[in-house]
Amino acid sequence: MQETRGPLTGIRVLDLTRVLAGPTCTQMLGDLGAEIIKIERPEAGDDTRGFAPPFIPNTKESAYFVGVNRNKKSVTVDIAKPEGQALVLKLLEHCDILAENFKVGALAKYGLGYEQLKAKFPKLIYCSITGFGQTGPYAPRPGYDALIQAMGGVMSLTGEPNGSPQKVGVPVADLFAGLYGCIGILAALNHRNATGEGQQIDIGMLDTHVAWLANQGMNYLATGENPPRLGNQHPNIAPYQEFPSKDGYIILAVGNDPTFERFCKAFGQEHLLSDPRFATNAIRVQNRQLVTDTLTPVMKSKTTAEWIEALEALKIGCGPINTLEQVFADPHVKARNMVLEMPHPTGETVKVIANPVKLSATPPTYRSAPPVLGQHTAEVLGGLLGLGEAEIAGLKEKGIT
Repeated sequence: MQETRGPLTGIRVLDLTRVLAGPTCTQMLGDLGAEIIKIERPEAGDDTRGFAPPFIPNTKESAYFVGVNRNKKSVTVDIAKPEGQALVLKLLEHCDILAENFKVGALAKYGLGYEQLKAKFPKLIYCSITGFGQTGPYAPRPGYDALIQAMGGVMSLTGEPNGSPQKVGVPVADLFAGLYGCIGILAALNHRNATGEGQQIDIGMLDTHVAWLANQGMNYLATGENPPRLGNQHPNIAPYQEFPSKDGYIILAVGNDPTFERFCKAFGQEHLLSDPRFATNAIRVQNRQLVTDTLTPVMKSKTTAEWIEALEALKIGCGPINTLEQVFADPHVKARNMVLEMPHPTGETVKVIANPVKLSATPPTYRSAPPVLGQHTAEVLGGLLGLGEAEIAGLKEKGIT
């Protein structure tokens, strides 16, 4: 395993997260060098250990769990029991950050809420990721990715114009919440370095979802009109969409008027340049159906590969619509080392998707594969807390670890 120091080497995180949003956050911290102590329920563990099939080949580990839990130490503790709560408090004496994604108020029942801890641990950075944040009328509600995509508006924007609303094919509400949580933690660490003061980070999945509505959210704020579903078309640029080719589909992204002029001159469409309905991007957006109908037979005249070769030569944005098999076989994806193999404690080698953050001086490190349940319980309780073998065995017998 890599031993390279990362920018967060020396930072220790007590990870009380599970499923996806929280583990995404803590895996990013782990990739950047932080030591992550992942607290899991005895016997059951993180819910995603059971989100299968598929399993990693020749193991009982779910692909879902393995995807967001590398660089973590698995320690089993039943925080519902007083002895388990006492262990967590002892661990916090050695930690810089607590990350959690329990329902609002749930950890307070165990004496582990932020208000209960901040006096004893004034330097603690406490990151809470929930569906709706710590305040507001929806705060007590549970948060689920599809629910947040629906309530946050993105489903109203996604899908064919005459079809039903669609969610994005990956759980973006969870992922964005985890990444915003990581950003908040990094900012809080910088603040603590300057002042010695910890703080709570309140991440609501609905908040982060609203934040990344981006140009579509701004389109609404500017006009007061709900943006329509446009399928694969762009709300502010035309043509910028998928077209059928001779043998499949292709994305054509004409980002400005000079690019549209190059396209027309190169592919026998010069007459469009004198047609006022195609004169500028703003006018083409107003006439998007005409643009689509006019260019569709043109795009059907070549195969996807032929179009990509011709368009790339003219520096016109284009690309195939890849399956995941094609994505992971893509030479650029391979050149960027976006898949890596790690030796797993089961004895197998597991493939995982690499961290996309490329740092020139302190790149992400891949020190340990996602752990099996409870793999590091004895190591952490013995090494960090100084418990003896008999004490650790006694905790296990009582179902605390």
